Amino acid sequence: MELVVALALGLIAGVLAGMYGVGGGLLFVPTLVLVFGLGQVDAEATSLLAILPTVAAGAWRQHRYGNVHWRAAVVVGMAAIVGVELGVLSARALPEQGLQRLFGLLVLAVAVQLAWRARRVS
Repeated sequence: MELVVALALGLIAGVLAGMYGVGGGLLFVPTLVLVFGLGQVDAEATSLLAILPTVAAGAWRQHRYGNVHWRAAVVVGMAAIVGVELGVLSARALPEQGLQRLFGLLVLAVAVQLAWRARRVS
């Protein structure tokens, strides 16, 4: 059963990543916690590794369409390396429940931002 859930999760995250450029962590982390029983930090770490194939395939495909701005990607990516180091230190320092609440707030903030953008487009 876990294999079926993992395959479905990967497929859904891949579709969302291809459509919107998002989806991996927002889907992977809650599923890894709720379905697979991982702790929040372990789920976040596992999600970071699991998203690599999606990132590679999506970036390659978007590159073929001419949609990738390489300079911006390199600058953001290099800054993200420093950011992820700080994030990992912070995640390990916070209690599990506090980290879960912060993740929940992030998911809500993303949902509000997407709803706001959709409202403005309509």
